[in-house]
Amino acid sequence: MDNDSGHHADIALRMYLTGDYVTLYDHRGDYIDKPHFLFWTSALSYHLFGVTSFAYRFPSFLFTILGTYSIFRLGKELYGHETGKLAALIAASSFCYILANNDVRMDAMLTAAIAFATWQLVAYVHHKKFIFLLGAALGMAIGFCTKGHVGLVTPAAGIFFYILFKKDWRLLFDWHWLIVIFFFAIFISPVVYCYYLQFNLHPEKISQGIKGVNGVKYILWSHSFDRIKGAERFGAVGKEDHFFFLHTFLWTFAPWCFVAFIGLFIRLKNLLFAKPAPLGPAKEEWLSTGVFVMLAALINFSNFKLPHYLPILAPATALIVSHLLVSRWNDERWRKAFYIIQLSTSVLLLVTAAFVNTWAFPVKSTAVLFGLIFFLVVVFYFLLSKMYNNIQKSITIPVSAIALFFFLANTNFYPQLLTYQGGKPLADMTRGIAAPKNVYFWENTFSSTYSFYSSSNRQVYNDSLKQSGNGFWLIYQRSQLPEIDSLGLKIGKTFSVPDYEITRLKKRFVDPSTRKETLDEMIMAEVTGKR
Repeated sequence: MDNDSGHHADIALRMYLTGDYVTLYDHRGDYIDKPHFLFWTSALSYHLFGVTSFAYRFPSFLFTILGTYSIFRLGKELYGHETGKLAALIAASSFCYILANNDVRMDAMLTAAIAFATWQLVAYVHHKKFIFLLGAALGMAIGFCTKGHVGLVTPAAGIFFYILFKKDWRLLFDWHWLIVIFFFAIFISPVVYCYYLQFNLHPEKISQGIKGVNGVKYILWSHSFDRIKGAERFGAVGKEDHFFFLHTFLWTFAPWCFVAFIGLFIRLKNLLFAKPAPLGPAKEEWLSTGVFVMLAALINFSNFKLPHYLPILAPATALIVSHLLVSRWNDERWRKAFYIIQLSTSVLLLVTAAFVNTWAFPVKSTAVLFGLIFFLVVVFYFLLSKMYNNIQKSITIPVSAIALFFFLANTNFYPQLLTYQGGKPLADMTRGIAAPKNVYFWENTFSSTYSFYSSSNRQVYNDSLKQSGNGFWLIYQRSQLPEIDSLGLKIGKTFSVPDYEITRLKKRFVDPSTRKETLDEMIMAEVTGKR
């Protein structure tokens, strides 16, 4: 999509095409906002598999497997094998966890790095082995090199809360933590050095409207704090939405959101009012509770916040839900309550899927219809089977419902939606006709997907092209036609495709009867000379 995912894919594409793995560069120029790790892994994947959407997604998918396994091992360390398995399943079937592998940004890798580092830290506390210190440093470094301080702070805060829970105060002053700090510094040094080369050695550079940025200071300190404060270059997205976390969590962690809130409420009540209980596998640890509350507060009260910030809560949320379910496994009242809540959530998911895939974007493929029937059979099998009790159905029904939801999303909704984003259709339509090296964008016209699917870096039109007398191709929007006409260019062949900002769906676009009225048009015109 022409949002962060397309933008990030193009930064990696530039690395792949130029061989410059130091410089971060996007369509606006020098780019400072995100560290290198996602771009490096994606560029490597392009070398292995070619420039395809699969190649861009593949590294994040591999990290998601690692993250899911890490959640299992973390749950096993804290509670036991069953809770660990269930936590991994809950995380893997949450809406945002799956979406992070469809609309790939930094979040799948970041979440995996946090889960892995947290598991390694807890494993060190339990087993005191050097390998876990090294693993923790590596995990936090990958998180930091993916999206900055949150990859370091979240696991560190988690182990701090866990040590408070254990009341083993000597662990707070264990000199072995210095080993983690030492290796963390070594592991992040390539990224810090790249920032030094790109920005500290070139104070004349302007990045996102700021000249003379101290790159090292930015990545080691300013990066995350600018977002929290809502620095001018970021804006204040969501600043006035004081219930942002509440309503965003409800859909990002479907179908487990309501049970998660119940589990959190019980934990906070027990923490504040219950009598201290002896430590043991049934005891509610503070790691997941503390991390959840800390991140929820930071996200909700940040001056700049977006829904894709929430996947990092997946490990903590999965632990809270899995422990609640396992600890109430034999309580019939809780079984019935869980069943009603999860069945209701699953019905909401299925109704939403039905609405989108029958009215807004009707299913047209016979193969998709057969797949839909298969998933419906699975859902109703778990719903009607006598082999499973209510709490087992509370797990199997929502998992099968979310699987059906994303089956339709990936085979019907997204394929149809993406036809209204002009970049890829235009690249496909003009492949073999317009050489990408001769294609230029009109100013303020952007299409990361065109650049990606044509395997080319974005070039911007300038007047010297008109004066040169050489032919070229120009991409612009229909709404920019008056500006293009004023240039006095002689136009040859033209190609046009519908274009809409599909990452911001509005009612008139979703409604098939008014959709055409909302569309712009992306045009590629052959310029053969001056009029």
